[in-house]
Amino acid sequence: MKQNDIINYEELVQTAIRKVMRDVLTDVAKNGLPGKHHFYIDFITNYPGVQIPEFLREDYPEDMTVVLQHEYWDLEIHDNFFAVTLSFDNADERIIVPFDAVIKFVDPSVNFGLEFTPSLDSYEELDLSVLLEPEKKEIKPLAEGETNVVTLDAFRKK
Repeated sequence: MKQNDIINYEELVQTAIRKVMRDVLTDVAKNGLPGKHHFYIDFITNYPGVQIPEFLREDYPEDMTVVLQHEYWDLEIHDNFFAVTLSFDNADERIIVPFDAVIKFVDPSVNFGLEFTPSLDSYEELDLSVLLEPEKKEIKPLAEGETNVVTLDAFRKK
């Protein structure tokens, strides 16, 4: 059987569910997160086109999870990738993640999740010329005795 004699259903399904994630992120980039929605996005850090600070690549040589909830800025969605600024140890860092590098997309507020099979077959060089350098957000140092740790006990159901 020749390669083009079969329908590649797996690839079609992966493309369709990646579109769901891209559409959701596009809406959030335009309108913000509705209600209590927030996302955990797992991606392969050494996937071609992933751009993260070197200290993150050293800490997460295979994959990592980012959270889009409170401290994210300048979310941009493009055809093949998303870019977002996140806070890591009180420093804003811009990351770029091709959609093909994503292996999980979870919205725990509604118990929804998608899992993806990464494929280098569909890898295309990312056109990053569409990105502009975002403004750096100023982070105020904590006052003496002040903490940025939030306890979740108040939000747990009893």
